[in-house]
Amino acid sequence: MAPTPAPGRRTRIHVVSDVHGNARDLARAGDGADALVCLGDLILFLDYADHSRGIFPDLFGVDNAHRLVELRTARRFAEARELGARLWAGVDGDRAAVIERAVRGQYAELFAAFPTPTYATYGNVDMPPLWPEYAREGTTVLDGERVEIAGRVFGFVGGGLRSPMRTPYEIGDEEYAAKIEAVGEVDVLCTHIPPDVPELVYDTVARRFERGSRALLDAIRRTRPRYALFGHVHQPLARRMRIGATECVNVGHFARTGRPWALEW
Repeated sequence: MAPTPAPGRRTRIHVVSDVHGNARDLARAGDGADALVCLGDLILFLDYADHSRGIFPDLFGVDNAHRLVELRTARRFAEARELGARLWAGVDGDRAAVIERAVRGQYAELFAAFPTPTYATYGNVDMPPLWPEYAREGTTVLDGERVEIAGRVFGFVGGGLRSPMRTPYEIGDEEYAAKIEAVGEVDVLCTHIPPDVPELVYDTVARRFERGSRALLDAIRRTRPRYALFGHVHQPLARRMRIGATECVNVGHFARTGRPWALEW
């Protein structure tokens, strides 16, 4: 149930995104807050800062993880896919089943770390069909939906747009725009990916432009929410930016810092 503070008491919401396996800090992310908001990417497939961490190096070793990061950073995506295909050819068992087992192990730990209440949506590397099995009572999953928290309306849109990375939850621009439209006018617009603004979508470490949403940018300009919160880009050129009346904030640093972003009113 959404928190309703006592008269005269301020509400504090902690917001995280791009958790990428950081269950230890996630278990403390709601401390001192009335609720936690999570904008996705719970899974850690490959840590670009520490190539020894994630599902990929667990299966194929650090050297191969380092090579994959090199190829992706150089935007040599075809070669990266060829490397992956060669490595997977040497694995016993179905590729999807192997990944799912690893993901299930991470989800069991991460969902158990969510405080009550938590409001969450999917990231582009998440696997939405598995979430109902792990989202316990007190965790509300929203995608293209709204919820009122202490008198303010929050809208949630999960997932990412199709890209050369081919991550699990990428959808087409029209489908994504329909979810934005379904949310409508809200006080706080919560998405995994940022609006399509160069300073917000360029990752300074990966050295590439990630996919942002034009439909999201148009909705921010049209509906003028107080805040637009998102992650996805871990080291953006700009972490905050005003678009008209809206304060846009990238909260996608949780895996590295372990610190949530706080919203109070």
